[in-house]
Amino acid sequence: MMKCYDCMEEGNDREAECVCISCGKGLCIDHTKELEMPISVGTPPNVKRLTKGLPRLICSYCISKTIEDGFD
Repeated sequence: MMKCYDCMEEGNDREAECVCISCGKGLCIDHTKELEMPISVGTPPNVKRLTKGLPRLICSYCISKTIEDGFD
């Protein structure tokens, strides 16, 4: 089984429960962040955003460095 990358860095041995959508490292539930990605449907000019997006799982590093940097 895959181990949680962040737990291994902390000296712990824990099974991964998911994979980060950005970098691909294995993560346990404690090191996972859920990010709701907006979804749009239709073709221009009739594009509508759905009220509920798709949940995506991402690690703390990627959400702080990749996602937040893109919106500064």
